[in-house]
Amino acid sequence: MSPSATYGQDRPDLLVLGVAHFNNPSRDSINFEVDDVLNAQRQVEIEALVDELAEFKPTHIALEVLSRNQDDLNERYARYREGDYELGRDESDQIGLRLAAMLGHEQVYAVDWNDNPPGDIATDYDWHSFGLANGFDEEIERITDPEAAKEYYIELGSQTVSEWIKQLNAPEALAASHRVYFDIAAIGRGEELLGANWVGTWYARNLKIFSRLVKLTESSTDRVLVIYGQGHAYLLRQFAQESGAFDLVDVDSVISD
Repeated sequence: MSPSATYGQDRPDLLVLGVAHFNNPSRDSINFEVDDVLNAQRQVEIEALVDELAEFKPTHIALEVLSRNQDDLNERYARYREGDYELGRDESDQIGLRLAAMLGHEQVYAVDWNDNPPGDIATDYDWHSFGLANGFDEEIERITDPEAAKEYYIELGSQTVSEWIKQLNAPEALAASHRVYFDIAAIGRGEELLGANWVGTWYARNLKIFSRLVKLTESSTDRVLVIYGQGHAYLLRQFAQESGAFDLVDVDSVISD
């Protein structure tokens, strides 16, 4: 059934858990170093976080893994459940696989899309190079300034992992994280609107992710947990609200202080 057909009816629950990437993959415009989550204290904290998320009682756990890699994810999860796989640093392993195994889920779900959009990347979407070559130096510096990003990216520091995740998902942090895309969209002139082109692909990526979340559900009693980079959380929540496909569950109602 299409999302609009369920508007106003009983709907599945959706919990969007925005995270900083635990394994520091350096794939974003601004990248921050995250403490080694494999050290003993952080492992205790992650276990506590997973215990709290288990109270949400998710029926489906969706991860930031390319959908074409579902078979590889299935194999990794099966090996983990059999005791033949040691969890890696990334949040898909540390939170997703750990929680799914605790709850006895048969599968976790790869829902990401991150392929190239139509056209030529260099001439149609590379807002960063275009901006530097066309007088947008100050705008680029502001967009990529780690100090400015601290408005929405809260460092782990001395907090527990649960406290940190809760702060990353605070409404003001999610809104600040999303606002930067309007700055990127303004990079361009005339018909060369490379920033807007790129932001369009960002929206398209998140719409594709969201459509996969919708397709996971079979009943209004389903409860979907999706674990993604914090930058995705604002749009995934917005799509859930505007489509009427889900009832949104706020992170602060699940993770305690």
